Amino acid sequence: MALTLRTRSDYKSDEKRFSAKITFDPIPEMGNRADYALVLNGSIAPSTPADVVGYAAVIASEGTDHPSTDSNAPLVQVPSVDHLKPGYIVSIEPRTGMVITVFRPDSRHNVIFTTERCNSNCLMCSQPPKDIDDSWRIQEHMRILSLIDTPPEFLCITGGEPTLLGDGLLQILNEIKVRLPGTGVQMLTNGRTYKDATFTAKVAAVQHPQLISAIPLYADIASIHDYIVQAQGAFDETVEGIYNAAEAGLLVEIRIVLHKQSIPRLRQLAEFIYRNFPFVAHVAFMGMEHMGYVKKNWESLWIDPADYMPALQDAVEYLWQRRMNVSIYNLQLCLLPKDLWQIGRKSISDFKNEYVGECDGCRQREHCAGLFTSQVGRYSRYLKRL
Repeated sequence: MALTLRTRSDYKSDEKRFSAKITFDPIPEMGNRADYALVLNGSIAPSTPADVVGYAAVIASEGTDHPSTDSNAPLVQVPSVDHLKPGYIVSIEPRTGMVITVFRPDSRHNVIFTTERCNSNCLMCSQPPKDIDDSWRIQEHMRILSLIDTPPEFLCITGGEPTLLGDGLLQILNEIKVRLPGTGVQMLTNGRTYKDATFTAKVAAVQHPQLISAIPLYADIASIHDYIVQAQGAFDETVEGIYNAAEAGLLVEIRIVLHKQSIPRLRQLAEFIYRNFPFVAHVAFMGMEHMGYVKKNWESLWIDPADYMPALQDAVEYLWQRRMNVSIYNLQLCLLPKDLWQIGRKSISDFKNEYVGECDGCRQREHCAGLFTSQVGRYSRYLKRL
Protein backbone atom coordinates (compact mmCIF):
# COMPACT_ATOMS: atom_id res chain seq x y z
CA MET A 1 0.00 0.00 0.00
CA ALA A 2 1.36 3.43 -0.97
CA LEU A 3 2.06 5.76 1.94
CA THR A 4 2.86 9.45 1.73
CA LEU A 5 6.16 10.76 3.01
CA ARG A 6 6.26 11.67 6.66
CA THR A 7 5.63 15.35 7.33
CA ARG A 8 6.59 17.34 10.42
CA SER A 9 3.30 16.55 12.17
CA ASP A 10 4.22 12.85 12.13
CA TYR A 11 7.28 13.39 14.30
CA LYS A 12 7.48 12.93 18.05
CA SER A 13 8.64 15.87 20.13
CA ASP A 14 11.83 14.06 21.20
CA GLU A 15 13.05 13.22 17.68
CA LYS A 16 16.43 14.87 17.15
CA ARG A 17 17.71 16.71 14.14
CA PHE A 18 19.86 14.74 11.74
CA SER A 19 22.38 15.48 9.00
CA ALA A 20 22.60 14.46 5.36
CA LYS A 21 24.33 15.36 2.09
CA ILE A 22 22.38 17.14 -0.62
CA THR A 23 21.78 15.45 -3.95
CA PHE A 24 19.63 16.55 -6.87
CA ASP A 25 20.19 13.32 -8.77
CA PRO A 26 18.92 9.88 -7.74
CA ILE A 27 21.42 7.67 -5.95
CA PRO A 28 21.31 4.31 -7.74
CA GLU A 29 22.55 2.17 -4.85
CA MET A 30 19.85 1.76 -2.23
CA GLY A 31 22.34 1.14 0.56
CA ASN A 32 24.07 4.51 0.04
CA ARG A 33 20.94 6.64 0.16
CA ALA A 34 20.77 6.95 3.94
CA ASP A 35 23.55 9.56 3.75
CA TYR A 36 21.60 11.79 1.34
CA ALA A 37 18.69 14.21 1.25
CA LEU A 38 17.11 14.17 -2.20
CA VAL A 39 16.02 17.59 -3.46
CA LEU A 40 12.93 17.74 -5.68
CA ASN A 41 13.24 20.86 -7.80
CA GLY A 42 10.27 21.85 -9.89
CA SER A 43 6.80 20.45 -10.27
CA ILE A 44 6.38 16.71 -9.95
CA ALA A 45 2.90 15.34 -10.49
CA PRO A 46 1.70 13.08 -7.66
CA SER A 47 1.03 10.30 -10.11
CA THR A 48 4.60 10.30 -11.43
CA PRO A 49 6.61 7.41 -10.00
CA ALA A 50 9.58 8.67 -8.05
CA ASP A 51 11.90 6.38 -6.19
CA VAL A 52 12.64 8.07 -2.87
CA VAL A 53 12.95 4.98 -0.73
CA GLY A 54 15.95 4.86 1.57
CA TYR A 55 16.90 8.54 1.62
CA ALA A 56 17.49 10.34 4.90
CA ALA A 57 15.01 13.00 3.77
CA VAL A 58 13.31 14.52 0.76
CA ILE A 59 13.47 18.32 0.43
CA ALA A 60 11.10 20.24 -1.82
CA SER A 61 10.26 23.89 -2.29
CA GLU A 62 6.84 24.93 -1.05
CA GLY A 63 4.21 24.34 -3.69
CA THR A 64 6.11 21.49 -5.32
CA ASP A 65 3.99 18.39 -5.77
CA HIS A 66 5.52 15.31 -4.23
CA PRO A 67 4.96 11.65 -4.96
CA SER A 68 3.30 9.03 -2.86
CA THR A 69 5.59 6.19 -1.94
CA ASP A 70 6.14 3.53 0.67
CA SER A 71 9.02 5.55 2.12
CA ASN A 72 9.66 6.44 5.71
CA ALA A 73 11.82 9.42 4.75
CA PRO A 74 10.61 12.80 6.02
CA LEU A 75 9.39 15.38 3.54
CA VAL A 76 10.73 18.83 4.34
CA GLN A 77 9.24 21.75 2.46
CA VAL A 78 11.19 25.02 2.38
CA PRO A 79 10.47 28.40 0.72
CA SER A 80 13.21 27.79 -1.85
CA VAL A 81 15.90 25.24 -2.65
CA ASP A 82 17.97 27.68 -4.72
CA HIS A 83 20.60 28.05 -1.96
CA LEU A 84 21.29 24.31 -1.89
CA LYS A 85 23.94 22.65 -4.04
CA PRO A 86 25.05 19.03 -4.53
CA GLY A 87 27.51 18.02 -1.83
CA TYR A 88 26.27 20.55 0.73
CA ILE A 89 25.69 19.00 4.14
CA VAL A 90 22.56 20.07 6.00
CA SER A 91 21.06 19.43 9.40
CA ILE A 92 17.31 18.94 9.40
CA GLU A 93 14.92 19.68 12.26
CA PRO A 94 12.03 17.23 11.73
CA ARG A 95 9.54 19.03 13.98
CA THR A 96 10.09 22.52 12.59
CA GLY A 97 11.01 21.67 9.02
CA MET A 98 14.15 23.81 9.34
CA VAL A 99 17.04 22.98 7.00
CA ILE A 100 20.39 24.36 8.23
CA THR A 101 23.40 24.32 5.92
CA VAL A 102 26.37 23.18 8.02
CA PHE A 103 29.04 22.46 5.38
CA ARG A 104 29.69 23.87 1.90
CA PRO A 105 32.54 22.26 -0.05
CA ASP A 106 32.84 25.36 -2.26
CA SER A 107 33.52 27.67 0.71
CA ARG A 108 36.71 28.51 2.66
CA HIS A 109 34.63 29.44 5.72
CA ASN A 110 33.22 26.21 7.12
CA VAL A 111 32.78 25.92 10.89
CA ILE A 112 32.02 23.35 13.55
CA PHE A 113 29.84 25.08 16.12
CA THR A 114 30.66 22.97 19.15
CA THR A 115 28.53 24.39 21.95
CA GLU A 116 26.60 27.45 23.10
CA ARG A 117 28.15 27.25 26.58
CA CYS A 118 31.04 29.49 27.62
CA ASN A 119 32.94 30.28 30.82
CA SER A 120 33.38 33.93 29.76
CA ASN A 121 30.76 36.52 28.91
CA CYS A 122 32.63 39.06 26.76
CA LEU A 123 31.23 42.55 26.35
CA MET A 124 31.43 42.25 22.57
CA CYS A 125 30.49 38.57 22.20
CA SER A 126 28.79 38.02 18.86
CA GLN A 127 27.35 34.68 20.06
CA PRO A 128 26.06 35.26 23.62
CA PRO A 129 26.45 32.05 25.63
CA LYS A 130 23.65 29.90 26.98
CA ASP A 131 23.88 27.68 30.04
CA ILE A 132 22.37 24.58 28.44
CA ASP A 133 23.26 20.95 27.92
CA ASP A 134 23.98 20.67 24.19
CA SER A 135 26.35 17.72 24.42
CA TRP A 136 24.17 16.08 21.74
CA ARG A 137 26.11 18.22 19.26
CA ILE A 138 29.15 15.94 19.65
CA GLN A 139 27.51 13.09 17.77
CA GLU A 140 26.09 15.53 15.21
CA HIS A 141 29.62 16.80 14.48
CA MET A 142 30.89 13.23 14.15
CA ARG A 143 28.12 12.53 11.67
CA ILE A 144 28.85 15.69 9.66
CA LEU A 145 32.56 14.85 9.48
CA SER A 146 31.71 11.37 8.20
CA LEU A 147 29.73 12.92 5.33
CA ILE A 148 32.50 15.19 4.00
CA ASP A 149 33.74 13.91 0.63
CA THR A 150 36.24 16.62 -0.28
CA PRO A 151 38.50 17.82 2.54
CA PRO A 152 38.24 21.61 2.89
CA GLU A 153 41.32 23.83 2.87
CA PHE A 154 40.31 25.30 6.24
CA LEU A 155 37.94 24.42 9.07
CA CYS A 156 37.11 26.54 12.11
CA ILE A 157 36.08 25.07 15.46
CA THR A 158 34.07 27.61 17.42
CA GLY A 159 31.35 28.13 20.01
CA GLY A 160 30.73 29.07 22.82
CA GLU A 161 33.87 27.63 24.31
CA PRO A 162 34.89 24.37 22.56
CA THR A 163 37.09 23.12 25.42
CA LEU A 164 34.05 22.85 27.68
CA LEU A 165 33.18 19.69 25.73
CA GLY A 166 36.12 17.99 27.46
CA ASP A 167 36.56 14.48 26.11
CA GLY A 168 33.92 15.27 23.50
CA LEU A 169 36.28 17.81 21.95
CA LEU A 170 39.05 15.22 21.89
CA GLN A 171 36.69 12.87 20.07
CA ILE A 172 35.95 15.53 17.45
CA LEU A 173 39.62 16.46 17.02
CA ASN A 174 40.61 12.82 16.56
CA GLU A 175 37.93 12.40 13.90
CA ILE A 176 39.20 15.51 12.10
CA LYS A 177 42.74 14.17 12.21
CA VAL A 178 41.67 10.85 10.67
CA ARG A 179 39.38 12.29 8.01
CA LEU A 180 40.93 15.71 7.33
CA PRO A 181 44.67 15.49 8.08
CA GLY A 182 45.53 18.08 5.42
CA THR A 183 42.93 20.65 6.49
CA GLY A 184 44.04 23.76 8.35
CA VAL A 185 42.10 23.71 11.64
CA GLN A 186 41.67 26.86 13.70
CA MET A 187 40.04 26.47 17.12
CA LEU A 188 38.64 29.65 18.68
CA THR A 189 39.09 29.22 22.42
CA ASN A 190 39.52 31.63 25.32
CA GLY A 191 42.36 29.40 26.51
CA ARG A 192 41.18 29.30 30.11
CA THR A 193 40.66 25.53 30.17
CA TYR A 194 44.28 25.14 29.06
CA LYS A 195 45.25 26.06 32.63
CA ASP A 196 44.64 22.34 33.18
CA ALA A 197 47.95 21.01 31.87
CA THR A 198 46.62 17.44 31.76
CA PHE A 199 43.74 18.36 29.49
CA THR A 200 46.01 20.52 27.33
CA ALA A 201 48.39 17.60 26.89
CA LYS A 202 45.46 15.47 25.70
CA VAL A 203 44.57 18.06 23.05
CA ALA A 204 48.18 18.14 21.90
CA ALA A 205 48.33 14.33 21.89
CA VAL A 206 45.77 14.27 19.06
CA GLN A 207 48.63 15.60 16.92
CA HIS A 208 46.63 17.11 14.14
CA PRO A 209 49.45 18.60 12.05
CA GLN A 210 47.62 21.85 11.26
CA LEU A 211 45.72 22.68 14.46
CA ILE A 212 46.13 26.17 15.93
CA SER A 213 44.42 27.54 19.03
CA ALA A 214 43.29 31.16 18.57
CA ILE A 215 43.21 32.72 22.05
CA PRO A 216 42.06 36.30 22.82
CA LEU A 217 44.09 38.62 25.04
CA TYR A 218 42.67 42.12 25.43
CA ALA A 219 45.04 43.91 27.80
CA ASP A 220 48.36 43.65 29.58
CA ILE A 221 46.58 44.36 32.89
CA ALA A 222 44.46 41.66 34.50
CA SER A 223 41.65 43.94 35.66
CA ILE A 224 41.04 45.31 32.13
CA HIS A 225 41.08 41.91 30.45
CA ASP A 226 38.82 40.44 33.14
CA TYR A 227 36.37 43.33 32.73
CA ILE A 228 36.20 42.88 28.97
CA VAL A 229 35.54 39.13 29.25
CA GLN A 230 33.37 39.61 32.37
CA ALA A 231 35.14 36.86 34.30
CA GLN A 232 37.33 37.43 37.33
CA GLY A 233 40.64 35.58 37.15
CA ALA A 234 40.35 35.04 33.39
CA PHE A 235 43.59 36.91 32.62
CA ASP A 236 45.69 34.69 34.88
CA GLU A 237 44.03 31.53 33.53
CA THR A 238 44.55 32.65 29.92
CA VAL A 239 48.23 33.46 30.45
CA GLU A 240 48.78 30.11 32.16
CA GLY A 241 46.82 28.41 29.39
CA ILE A 242 49.01 29.96 26.66
CA TYR A 243 52.15 28.73 28.41
CA ASN A 244 50.70 25.24 28.91
CA ALA A 245 49.65 25.08 25.25
CA ALA A 246 53.14 26.06 24.09
CA GLU A 247 54.80 23.59 26.45
CA ALA A 248 52.54 20.82 25.14
CA GLY A 249 53.49 21.65 21.56
CA LEU A 250 50.27 23.34 20.44
CA LEU A 251 50.43 26.24 18.00
CA VAL A 252 48.93 29.43 19.46
CA GLU A 253 47.53 32.56 17.86
CA ILE A 254 46.72 35.62 19.99
CA ARG A 255 43.65 37.64 18.98
CA ILE A 256 42.87 41.23 19.97
CA VAL A 257 39.42 42.67 19.23
CA LEU A 258 39.67 46.44 18.75
CA HIS A 259 37.20 48.61 20.65
CA LYS A 260 37.04 51.42 23.20
CA GLN A 261 38.11 49.16 26.09
CA SER A 262 41.12 47.54 24.38
CA ILE A 263 42.53 50.50 22.43
CA PRO A 264 43.98 52.66 25.28
CA ARG A 265 46.74 50.16 26.18
CA LEU A 266 47.22 48.59 22.75
CA ARG A 267 50.92 49.44 22.54
CA GLN A 268 51.51 48.14 26.08
CA LEU A 269 49.69 44.94 25.14
CA ALA A 270 51.92 44.53 22.07
CA GLU A 271 54.98 44.91 24.31
CA PHE A 272 53.54 42.41 26.80
CA ILE A 273 52.97 39.86 24.02
CA TYR A 274 56.50 40.25 22.66
CA ARG A 275 58.14 40.00 26.10
CA ASN A 276 56.05 37.07 27.34
CA PHE A 277 54.87 35.16 24.26
CA PRO A 278 57.48 35.59 21.51
CA PHE A 279 56.81 31.94 20.58
CA VAL A 280 53.22 32.45 19.33
CA ALA A 281 52.65 31.63 15.68
CA HIS A 282 50.47 34.64 14.90
CA VAL A 283 48.98 37.82 16.35
CA ALA A 284 45.69 39.08 14.87
CA PHE A 285 44.26 42.57 15.44
CA MET A 286 40.54 42.37 14.69
CA GLY A 287 37.81 44.82 13.82
CA MET A 288 34.67 44.32 15.90
CA GLU A 289 31.62 42.43 14.63
CA HIS A 290 28.40 44.30 15.37
CA MET A 291 26.40 41.37 16.70
CA GLY A 292 25.21 39.92 19.99
CA TYR A 293 26.25 41.91 23.06
CA VAL A 294 27.80 44.68 20.94
CA LYS A 295 24.33 46.06 20.32
CA LYS A 296 23.58 46.62 24.00
CA ASN A 297 27.14 47.70 24.86
CA TRP A 298 27.54 49.98 21.85
CA GLU A 299 28.38 53.17 23.71
CA SER A 300 31.12 51.54 25.79
CA LEU A 301 32.64 49.71 22.80
CA TRP A 302 32.31 51.67 19.56
CA ILE A 303 35.18 53.78 18.35
CA ASP A 304 35.58 54.71 14.70
CA PRO A 305 38.51 52.71 13.30
CA ALA A 306 39.83 55.92 11.78
CA ASP A 307 40.21 57.30 15.30
CA TYR A 308 42.19 54.33 16.62
CA MET A 309 44.32 53.88 13.50
CA PRO A 310 47.44 55.61 14.96
CA ALA A 311 47.32 53.31 18.02
CA LEU A 312 46.81 50.25 15.81
CA GLN A 313 49.67 51.19 13.49
CA ASP A 314 51.97 51.76 16.46
CA ALA A 315 51.18 48.35 18.00
CA VAL A 316 51.39 46.50 14.69
CA GLU A 317 54.70 48.06 13.73
CA TYR A 318 56.15 47.30 17.18
CA LEU A 319 55.50 43.57 16.68
CA TRP A 320 56.32 43.61 12.96
CA GLN A 321 59.73 45.15 13.57
CA ARG A 322 60.45 42.34 16.02
CA ARG A 323 59.63 39.81 13.31
CA MET A 324 56.41 38.54 14.81
CA ASN A 325 53.77 37.28 12.40
CA VAL A 326 50.99 39.91 12.44
CA SER A 327 47.69 40.34 10.57
CA ILE A 328 44.78 42.78 10.60
CA TYR A 329 41.33 41.23 10.26
CA ASN A 330 37.90 42.70 9.50
CA LEU A 331 39.06 46.23 8.63
CA GLN A 332 38.64 47.96 5.28
CA LEU A 333 41.74 48.90 3.26
CA CYS A 334 40.55 52.47 2.79
CA LEU A 335 40.91 52.98 6.55
CA LEU A 336 44.38 51.46 6.84
CA PRO A 337 47.62 53.31 6.11
CA LYS A 338 48.91 51.99 2.81
CA ASP A 339 51.97 50.37 4.39
CA LEU A 340 49.61 48.12 6.41
CA TRP A 341 47.72 46.84 3.37
CA GLN A 342 50.08 43.88 3.07
CA ILE A 343 48.82 42.47 6.39
CA GLY A 344 45.14 43.36 5.94
CA ARG A 345 43.26 40.09 5.36
CA LYS A 346 39.99 39.16 3.63
CA SER A 347 38.88 37.55 6.85
CA ILE A 348 35.10 37.94 7.06
CA SER A 349 33.21 34.71 6.36
CA ASP A 350 31.46 34.77 3.00
CA PHE A 351 28.04 34.15 4.53
CA LYS A 352 28.21 37.37 6.59
CA ASN A 353 30.26 39.58 4.28
CA GLU A 354 28.92 42.79 2.73
CA TYR A 355 30.01 45.78 0.68
CA VAL A 356 28.16 49.10 0.66
CA GLY A 357 27.65 51.90 -1.83
CA GLU A 358 30.94 53.56 -0.94
CA CYS A 359 32.66 50.37 -2.14
CA ASP A 360 31.19 50.54 -5.66
CA GLY A 361 33.93 51.06 -8.20
CA CYS A 362 36.72 50.62 -5.62
CA ARG A 363 39.87 49.31 -7.31
CA GLN A 364 40.91 47.44 -4.16
CA ARG A 365 37.58 45.75 -3.48
CA GLU A 366 38.71 42.25 -4.42
CA HIS A 367 41.54 42.52 -1.88
CA CYS A 368 39.50 44.14 0.90
CA ALA A 369 37.80 42.46 3.85
CA GLY A 370 34.66 44.51 3.29
CA LEU A 371 32.19 44.73 6.16
CA PHE A 372 30.14 42.40 8.30
CA THR A 373 26.51 42.35 7.21
CA SER A 374 25.71 43.54 10.73
CA GLN A 375 27.84 46.65 10.13
CA VAL A 376 25.67 48.03 7.34
CA GLY A 377 24.43 51.38 8.63
CA ARG A 378 27.12 51.51 11.34
CA TYR A 379 30.57 51.87 9.87
CA SER A 380 33.41 54.38 9.71
CA ARG A 381 32.63 57.86 8.53
CA TYR A 382 35.81 57.70 6.43
CA LEU A 383 34.84 54.67 4.33
CA LYS A 384 35.49 55.49 0.65
CA ARG A 385 36.33 53.93 -2.70
CA LEU A 386 39.98 53.81 -3.71
